[in-house]
Amino acid sequence: MTTLDARDTAIRPEPPLAGDETETLLGSLERQRATFAWKVGELDDEALGLRLGPSAMTLGGLIKHLALIEDQVFTHALLGRPLPAPWDAVDWESDVDWEWQSAATDSAAQLYAQWRTSVERSRAAVRRALGDGGLEHSADVVLAGGPPSLRRLLVDVIEEYARHTGHADLIRESIDGLVGEDPPAHNPTWPAPRA
Repeated sequence: MTTLDARDTAIRPEPPLAGDETETLLGSLERQRATFAWKVGELDDEALGLRLGPSAMTLGGLIKHLALIEDQVFTHALLGRPLPAPWDAVDWESDVDWEWQSAATDSAAQLYAQWRTSVERSRAAVRRALGDGGLEHSADVVLAGGPPSLRRLLVDVIEEYARHTGHADLIRESIDGLVGEDPPAHNPTWPAPRA
């Protein structure tokens, strides 16, 4: 089974205690991504499709939803580029929950690959925006109050990950009992964070 690996799930330390704003925001986002990846990693197709109680939410749906959020916010809103595949072929007006529903027919390998690809695109988009105005860089999209800054978009995505990592935590615990904020230090199969 293709799964998320050490590149995706290595838990980064908390954001720096005395870091600048950029280091703090990026550190927080990377920690949220890594924690989410740990919660949904190393599962097969069946486990990614399991539901908890009456909720229609699945880990597979969460993976695909957060991949969409990465591309919507950083590729489309921030850079003004069209949504890439598979999002570009979706009729969003007739199926607003497409990513949640279609995840049921995707394999674990497809879901993990889509999320990883979307995250890498997002990292590149954020690097580009940081080099062109820093956190004050205005997004290409204009909302009711004007274009949001990169700062605001980062906060929005951190919030999205925090909310859905909580959902993933509950679903994952129901599958195999995995709980916690970080992988257990005594787990010899857990990769060490990158230096």
